[in-house]
Amino acid sequence: MAKMVLASASPRRQELLARIGITDFEVRVPQADESYPPQLTPQEIVCHISRNKSLALAGAEDEVVITADTMVFLDDKRLGKPADEAEARAMIARLAGHEHSVVTGVTLRSIDHERSFSSKSKVRFATLTEEQIAYYVENYHPMDKAGAYGIQEWIGYTGIESIEGSFFNVMGLPVQRLYRELECFIERLPS
Repeated sequence: MAKMVLASASPRRQELLARIGITDFEVRVPQADESYPPQLTPQEIVCHISRNKSLALAGAEDEVVITADTMVFLDDKRLGKPADEAEARAMIARLAGHEHSVVTGVTLRSIDHERSFSSKSKVRFATLTEEQIAYYVENYHPMDKAGAYGIQEWIGYTGIESIEGSFFNVMGLPVQRLYRELECFIERLPS
């Protein structure tokens, strides 16, 4: 059996991987170039960055490395992680009352094989007041989240009207698809 390596410092990704029954994995955080060519589509961007993260880790022969990158897009414009609370409030205000896309790219890598795929979810926020936005930012500190929010937090419970696609993808790891992809990937590895 291959040893699993999750290349992410995200506690959400670690929890999600454990929740699908992969409890014996090592965490390594790659230092990778996260730039991308400007002509790429959102799905191509996240796969490109995920692949770069996987290339930054030298895996051993018996390892499967899992890397991921999640981005939020509003009207095809990327909303990254906010630099401060003011930027977080501005991002959430832009999302409020609108639909946006959350796209995650995942790469599976062994010493001889590589597989990348993406998952896209559409999320619609309700209209939010300035007070609601300020409450969330001040109490949940969303600076480490693309688009300045976590769907699993207060704002997800109170501010999200609908979601089309994987809820877990919005958290940062499309675990149902990952589980299927891992099964196929591991079957192809030499015994």
